[in-house]
Amino acid sequence: MIVVAVLASTAAACGLESGGAVPLPVKPGSIKENPDLAGVKLTVGSKDFTEQVILGYILEFSLAAAGADVRDLTNIQGSNSSRDAMVAGQVDLNIEYTGTGWINYLGNEKPIADPTEQFEAVRDQDLKENDVVWTDPSPLDNTYALAVNQSNLAKLGVTTLSQYAELVKTNPAAATTCLETEFRSRQDGFPGMAAAYGFDPGAARTQILQTGIIYQATANGNCAFGEVFTTDGRIKALDLTVLEDDKSFFPHYNAALTMRKETAEAHPAIAEVMKPVMETLNSDEISELNKQVDVDGREPADVARDWLVQKGFVTV
Repeated sequence: MIVVAVLASTAAACGLESGGAVPLPVKPGSIKENPDLAGVKLTVGSKDFTEQVILGYILEFSLAAAGADVRDLTNIQGSNSSRDAMVAGQVDLNIEYTGTGWINYLGNEKPIADPTEQFEAVRDQDLKENDVVWTDPSPLDNTYALAVNQSNLAKLGVTTLSQYAELVKTNPAAATTCLETEFRSRQDGFPGMAAAYGFDPGAARTQILQTGIIYQATANGNCAFGEVFTTDGRIKALDLTVLEDDKSFFPHYNAALTMRKETAEAHPAIAEVMKPVMETLNSDEISELNKQVDVDGREPADVARDWLVQKGFVTV
């Protein structure tokens, strides 16, 4: 059984353990042993949801194949704790999302529509203010969305958020919507979406549920619409349809490698090793990997390593 480092801190990074060994062995593939990383001690972190843990292991296996002495500190509870751990030096690097960095960590309220410009903006501001380096942006874009099951899609005919807004205004009882607590209050979540699409968020019939429950509740029709993350494997597994964000309201949450400035400057080979891996990750690829964990019941480390082997980056 794979041992995952489970961390207890919720309020801050203080008290995090030092991490464990990489859970599975790997050998070089297209990622060759790199003399600049031979024996270099690197601690990799991640947040505590499926996609983040998979990404953390992909990072760990890639760097281990390049010869680094990697410590596993994945599964840190909450974005802020994960971020604090890296800024404080308990974690050397992780994979973060541009939208999270721009809005949650840097305090900006308005996202940038172009994903490349969004990456460049968060990269420049975070380096200037916090000595955090962003590099190797990925096509993987895990943003918010609303989804509907096939029965309600046929009955209501709502395929875009503009049509959803119109339904809220004309027939709110038909627009029951399941949301998680954070999305219900964030300006880059439901209130902001309501403002962008011109409906009263208070008029929508909403239910607050845990993230994982929303997918099944939407599939069952317990709520007509449900908040989802666009790369979640349950969207495909439960045959849900994601509504088109036809006004491009939601920020881009492209994955990118982040690390402390001193780590990046001391080991530029990290970005070189990870660049082809990050370029290969896209929303379809990670959605399939998420499905293998959340729907098929596989272990995140097995899924991450198998993907790297399949792509030829590492061998076993």
